[in-house]
Amino acid sequence: MAILDERTVDFISSSVEQTIRLGVRLGELLEIGDLVCLSGELGTGKTAIAQGIGRGWGASRRVTSPTFTLVNEYQRLHDGSILYHIDCYRLENQADVVTAGLDSILYDSGAIMIEWPEQISAILPSNRLWVELRHINETRRGLRIKADGDRALELLKQFRLSAFGV
Repeated sequence: MAILDERTVDFISSSVEQTIRLGVRLGELLEIGDLVCLSGELGTGKTAIAQGIGRGWGASRRVTSPTFTLVNEYQRLHDGSILYHIDCYRLENQADVVTAGLDSILYDSGAIMIEWPEQISAILPSNRLWVELRHINETRRGLRIKADGDRALELLKQFRLSAFGV
């Protein structure tokens, strides 16, 4: 793991299972109001890390990609709070965002993870954790996590400690 600066870390996951485990660590730390953006090309592991985040959150069911439904909601078992999983891959313009009602979800009382967040970057809250995934080879993926805002910075620090002990 490389700490590039206080707000940015970069590391490599060696397998889908490791990516899921890292997602679990992050999901365990999420609080209501947290926003995690999952960015990267097709096949880089966005859904794998999302599955881990859902598991760590304590979702009552397995996380699946909402590519065709746009938004999935996962209720946490112990307190009933909601984790929203948004997939913006199919959004083409600002009208799609308004029609889908995403602007209201972004400011609702839940935790949120978004795949393809660059599609709606203009309306995203400024306090967010941005996870960029990239291909290294067949099984390995690079992950760069950047914190924007005070809560996101605290979340990144907690994640570093939980996942890497630093």
